[in-house]
This record gives sequence, C-alpha cells and structure tokens, in this order.
Amino acid sequence: MAFERQNNRDNREGDEFEDKVIHINRCAKVVKGGRRFSFAAIVVVGDKKGQVGVGLGKAGEVPEAIKKAGKQAKKNLMKVSMAGTSIPHEVVGEWGASRVLMKPAPEGTGIIASSSIRAILEVAGIQNILTKSIKRDNPHNVVRATFDALKQLRQFSEIAAARGKTVAEILE
Repeated sequence: MAFERQNNRDNREGDEFEDKVIHINRCAKVVKGGRRFSFAAIVVVGDKKGQVGVGLGKAGEVPEAIKKAGKQAKKNLMKVSMAGTSIPHEVVGEWGASRVLMKPAPEGTGIIASSSIRAILEVAGIQNILTKSIKRDNPHNVVRATFDALKQLRQFSEIAAARGKTVAEILE
C-alpha cells in the first residue's frame, strides 16, 4: 500500500510538470562485430510557474534515455526569480566556453532565444525576454550557462534587504 501511495504521488508530479527534449546525441562504440550505438538525451522540466530543472540521461534506446533524463531533471529543480512575465534584471551566465546574455523585455516581446535557451525559458514560465548565446553553441554548455544565469537572478527586495536599504533607494 505504501508503494501505491508513492506511485500516485509520482503520477501527480508528472502531471504538473512539462518536459521538453533539448538535444539527443548518438554515440558509437566500435566492437568486433561492428558498431554499438547508445543515446544521450538532455531534457528540461518545469511547471511554468518559476520552477525548472535539467537532466542528462544515457541509454541504449532513445525513449529510455529521455525517461532517465526527465527523472534526473525532476531531482534537480530550482526556483527562478521572475518579475511578472520577464526577469528582474540583466544577467550573463557562463559555463565552459559558453556564455548566455539575458535581458528583461516589455510585455508582448515574446521569447527571443535559441532553441536550447527557449525550451528552458518556456517551461520556467518566462514569456518576455531577450537572450543571446555568445561564443560556443555546444548544447550541454549552453544549457548549463542558462541555468547559471537563472541562478544569479534576484528580486530587488532581496538586494535591498541584503544592503539594509529600501527598494526605492536601490532603484534611484
């Protein structure tokens, strides 16, 4: 009975999260009889309310790799600081040789981003943003750089509290 309750909870969690496949990579291992193929998938999961996570899954079959990546993404969820439907301030995320620049945008702009970054922002619930992928475009590094940028986001109220000032004093 405890297993059934656990299983039901997993099903409920799966219903509230949306997942998107960012990249699938086919790897080949050469053996005596020929080539053995395996697959690696990068999947992003989010609730469109500010929670987002990323996972990497590897398996012999594509659906199995996607399933593994989705499971790992749900374990790596993080909260994204948002200002309405955009982000509170400009930020640059770095990972490896990749850099991702993110700027807040006014209502109606939409998501101006590459496919990897767009998938992350859509499942996070951000609707108006300008982004630019600078330097390298390796999907693994771009995804990690995007998450680095999202981790750096902070609300003005948090910054003001840390400095011991009011929000009005900071915005001047």
